[in-house]
Amino acid sequence: MRFLWKYLRKYKMRMLGVMGIKLSGTAIELLIPYVMEHLIDHVVPTKNLAAALLWGSVMILLALLCRVANVNANRLSVRTAKEGAYEIRRDLFHAALHFSGSQIDAVGLPSLISRMTSDSYNVQSFMQSVQTIGIRAPIMLTGGIAVTLTMDAGLAAILCVMAPIMIALVVFISRRGIPLYEQVQRGMDDIVRVMRENITGIRVVKALSREPREIERFSAANNETARRDIRAGLIMAMPGPVVTLFLNVGLTLVVLLGARRVNDGMTEPGVILAFLTYFNMILMGVMGLNRIFMMMSKANASAKRIAEVVEREQQLLPLPVEEAPGTDRAGYIVFDHVSFSYDSEAGSAGSAAEFAGGGRQKCLEGIDFEIPRGGSLGIIGATGSGKTSLINLLMRFYDPQEGHVYVEGRDVRTYALEDLRSRFGVVFQNDVIFADSIRENISFGREPGEERIRAAARDAMAAEFVEAYDDAYEHLAVIHGANFSGGQKQRLLVARALAAQPAILVLDDASSALDYRTDAALRGAIREHYHPEATLVIAQRVSSIMQLDQILVLEEGRVIGRGTHEELLRSCPAYREIHETQMGEVD
Repeated sequence: MRFLWKYLRKYKMRMLGVMGIKLSGTAIELLIPYVMEHLIDHVVPTKNLAAALLWGSVMILLALLCRVANVNANRLSVRTAKEGAYEIRRDLFHAALHFSGSQIDAVGLPSLISRMTSDSYNVQSFMQSVQTIGIRAPIMLTGGIAVTLTMDAGLAAILCVMAPIMIALVVFISRRGIPLYEQVQRGMDDIVRVMRENITGIRVVKALSREPREIERFSAANNETARRDIRAGLIMAMPGPVVTLFLNVGLTLVVLLGARRVNDGMTEPGVILAFLTYFNMILMGVMGLNRIFMMMSKANASAKRIAEVVEREQQLLPLPVEEAPGTDRAGYIVFDHVSFSYDSEAGSAGSAAEFAGGGRQKCLEGIDFEIPRGGSLGIIGATGSGKTSLINLLMRFYDPQEGHVYVEGRDVRTYALEDLRSRFGVVFQNDVIFADSIRENISFGREPGEERIRAAARDAMAAEFVEAYDDAYEHLAVIHGANFSGGQKQRLLVARALAAQPAILVLDDASSALDYRTDAALRGAIREHYHPEATLVIAQRVSSIMQLDQILVLEEGRVIGRGTHEELLRSCPAYREIHETQMGEVD
């Protein structure tokens, strides 16, 4: 709960106000049966109509005051909980945005989504309820017992015996519920994962007629989570029937003993009626405590999961320049004997000893090359050869375990991430079109200007189909760009990369969905109108990289060929085989 208090501390005066109002409203509510008892036992026997109407009006006034106090307290508590939950979601989102690639891999996207949604909702519900039910329930319980003691100590003794037993039962069972709700929230991660996979891959599921199989997968995850939730709910619901049984037994004893005491002239009938009302109030108090403990169990489990993300130390902080090794190599981009594995959450050179010991499979090994200022590099190789991993290291989504990556003579770890990544215009292999206008998808908040947006669309060969829409650049894309073809999406993504006229242009398999003619026109427009400090093109097609200054051929994370297109045709059998497969025999 310390984690939640960090966010609620700034609202402590408002929360004290809410608690004060709720305390006043509950105290007023406790007075109503007391006034009723006075009306029945002391006013009605006098047959004074005016006095009866007066005390009846007092009861109505107390009920109205109670309602006003409760409504205002609930409104303020909702406001506090909403603002606190907003800040928690904001910090959770910011923390996730600043995660390194390895941290995202460790937590998992489905888990991040469920923490942002169901976990934050549980926390918000608890923050709201603890200010209202958390005050009302114990005051109902203790206040009801206190008032009944002043009315008839003998009958109130029944409550004094039962109340501690009921409270102990609620606390004991509620403590059992905390670990169970942690399992429930982990189950939500599995449900989100299956849903996310099926929503993003819905066309594949439908195309292969695998709906029944995916329904079974979802049902398995859903049933397991439901089983955990039912188990937790059953345990947390146990106090309810037990408490009700205890109080009904107590109520029966009060009626039996009260009737005898009335018959013996030891008490008044109004006291018995007031006791019955207070019994209901005490029951509501105990059940309110049970509900608070249940919500606290859920919120405690959810707060721990959120805190795991929010309080996780940021990995990719910039190093002081003097602490990072320099390089005397003249390239604008330099990879200096870099080796890397995705198996390490730390993803840093600090784990190099374990890495070198062979405990992890290397995704990249001994990668060494440089790109001169104004130069271009093509990267080709089989799937899984490590092509995209090079870009991940260059943009510092991960840190290598061995070696160093330099941009403009500086280790990339010495740059602030925003400063480093603002140099790039990049199209990733599995990039995203957002549910927004085409203009916003191209500009992406960078405000390059209308003419720059249109020029980027023309150079990316996207202007033709964009300007064919009636609303042109205001045309809305649906989520993941599902209303565009694969080639149209790739052209929009290239336009986004070009719009900011980046210092480093990275195209990771950015033309795989384009026909050869469009691909050639796009490459020609980039060569003619853009002159970045460095260009990196990852491709499966030889035609996309054959005109670049230098080409790397990767195989299982190692460089097996390096040189120009002509040099590789002579010296690299793997490259020559790719060329012959795609473009025919070499002359």
